[in-house]
Amino acid sequence: MRTGLYPGTFDPITLGHVDIIKRACQLVDRLVIGVAINRDKGPLFDLDERVAMVEAESARLSERTGTEIVAHPFENLLIDCARDVGAGIIIRGLRAVADFEYEFQMVGMNRKLDDEIDTVFLMAEADHQSIASKLVKEIARLGGDVSPFVTPRVRDALAEKLGK
Repeated sequence: MRTGLYPGTFDPITLGHVDIIKRACQLVDRLVIGVAINRDKGPLFDLDERVAMVEAESARLSERTGTEIVAHPFENLLIDCARDVGAGIIIRGLRAVADFEYEFQMVGMNRKLDDEIDTVFLMAEADHQSIASKLVKEIARLGGDVSPFVTPRVRDALAEKLGK
């Protein structure tokens, strides 16, 4: 069984994330979505809320693709999380060239820590490349329509969280 790890903060999960999850299901039998605790980012949604959103949004994909999808909170090194869940590959989504430099450095460091675990990059579909959770939260805070960027369930969670 091929296991992949797709890590992120998912604050909140966007259509870009869902697109990467859908395509990652074509590469693995089991996909672990690593929901980073990452206290430094000061997430809008707490860990339990982010995990619940990831589980809800990935349930339909799991049914449709036959891929087991599991949400897994983590706060340790990414490479240690990959080992913990038995992942042979780390899946990273790229939106733009600007993402690549950081991701390239991270791959190099991870390969030094464990050269048995590879990283696979998936480019977001063109209509999702500009979507970033940070921008979605800002649009929602300022009363804008986030419908083009998230599912209705996530849109409603944002509205509730922000009291809109």
